[in-house]
Amino acid sequence: MRGERIVARVTGKRGSLVSRAFTGSIIAALVLGVLAGYLCHREITDPATLSSLAGYFGIVTDAFLRLIKMIIGPLVFSTLVVGIANMGAGAAVGRVGVRTIGWFLFASVISLSVGILMVLLLEPGTSLALPIPADNGAGSVQLAQPGLEEFVHSLVPRSIAEAMANNAILQIVVFSVFFGIALGALGEHGRGLVEVIDQAAQVMLKVTAYVMWAAPPAVFAAVAATVTAEGLGILVTYGKFIGGYYIALVILWAILVALGAAVIGPRVRTLISMVREPLLLAFSTASSEAAYPKTLEMLQRFGISRRIASFVLPLGYSFNLDGSMMYCTFATLFIAQAYGIELGAGQIVVLLLLLLVTSKGIAGVPRASLVVLAATLPHFGIPDAGLLLVLAVDQFLDMGRSATNVVGNSIASAVVAKWEGELAAAPAAAGDLR
Repeated sequence: MRGERIVARVTGKRGSLVSRAFTGSIIAALVLGVLAGYLCHREITDPATLSSLAGYFGIVTDAFLRLIKMIIGPLVFSTLVVGIANMGAGAAVGRVGVRTIGWFLFASVISLSVGILMVLLLEPGTSLALPIPADNGAGSVQLAQPGLEEFVHSLVPRSIAEAMANNAILQIVVFSVFFGIALGALGEHGRGLVEVIDQAAQVMLKVTAYVMWAAPPAVFAAVAATVTAEGLGILVTYGKFIGGYYIALVILWAILVALGAAVIGPRVRTLISMVREPLLLAFSTASSEAAYPKTLEMLQRFGISRRIASFVLPLGYSFNLDGSMMYCTFATLFIAQAYGIELGAGQIVVLLLLLLVTSKGIAGVPRASLVVLAATLPHFGIPDAGLLLVLAVDQFLDMGRSATNVVGNSIASAVVAKWEGELAAAPAAAGDLR
């Protein structure tokens, strides 16, 4: 026993050192990316050359995100199927599902409300020193607007191969739930297949570890591309909007952490500390998807059982994007303020309820928040040309909302695990994931 404890301590220390090294490399890449982008933007005056250079930087980030997308589908399918199959009876799956969706809806209302309250308090759109795009249809951002039919299509797969090819996370989740329940219903007859899929999940986690080595160069390239193209001056122009939005995010984080502490106690601080790597990765690449594999690993290491983490996290990527939802209310009212449009209390309540529905199930849509905004603005007589006001800084805002999505889904997983009695008393040693 003493030997096992020594091995666990050594393994844990080694994992901690690797974790700190990874975090340090991400931060260093972030700083160097800002510096490189600033120098490029300052020394190069030709807009076409700047755009071309930013595109070259973007190749590195695009390659990394493609690697991430390569593993997302198989990883979600294998971990979710094993988690559901190991839950046993369908009643257990239903109970966990109801608790998970219930928490998601509760967190969604809080996220949307924080965005509304903060933008009404700070009024960043009233002092925007920029020309307001004319409402003449020219130059408007054309984005497909989600309706009931589009939502159903995004929910129900017509082919699991198509869903995997398109990385349609919600469709993969739906198929995996059916597959996992059916596999669990077979009992011992399906045990062999469960073990095979479990082995496939372990392989995908190993592939994830290899892919993560490419994260620091991708972070450097992503930040350098944005700063090269836009420069740091745009942050000054939109200072009140960006600053107010990040203040709102900090308040949202504080509320989510407090709610998490109410359920799992002071260990919530340990949870936030352990997910700092995927949090930084999501922030620096402006992609929640890029952080998914690492988040899953850290949640299990924190002590959440694999079947709970593998069930809650994929659902969270479709139904619990706290940062993205808060951004939708904040940006909608910001654009309304810029045009001098005042929404009444009743309209704001309708806005909250509308976004509560339209923000679900679009996790796989690029710049999904802009799609939701495009669908929301016309409902309140706000010119859709106003989207042009947020496009210039959307990358900087996307960084914050992506990191917040990681925090929200991590806390949700821990809360559901606590309710189900599947949260270990202490974090697991590296390499000892259940």
